[in-house]
Amino acid sequence: MTYVYAFLLGGLLCAIGQVLIDFTRLTPARILVSYVVAGCILGGLGWYEPLVDTAGAGATVPLTGFGYLLADGVKTQVDQTGFLGILTGGLSAAAGGIAAAICFAFLFALFFRSKPK
Repeated sequence: MTYVYAFLLGGLLCAIGQVLIDFTRLTPARILVSYVVAGCILGGLGWYEPLVDTAGAGATVPLTGFGYLLADGVKTQVDQTGFLGILTGGLSAAAGGIAAAICFAFLFALFFRSKPK
């Protein structure tokens, strides 16, 4: 049943993004940033945790999951190190994903050339 919930929640998040692209004047970059900020806010308030427990990867893979990961990392580091955790928690929690994104972007930049539209 977890697979069904993951599919439904991930699909719902994608559908909301598609509706925002089709029916608003928001740019894709603003929508992406809004998803990350929404994940941070929901994670900070503790409202995203039940979604992660229920839907698993359907909640953690989209951009809202990245925002949740940042907020969860900050909460964990603040509990462990205090005030300094506000500055270090998000980056330490998401370090693997950020490093992978930078490495893959570098590798693709070596092998492919971008073309202007």
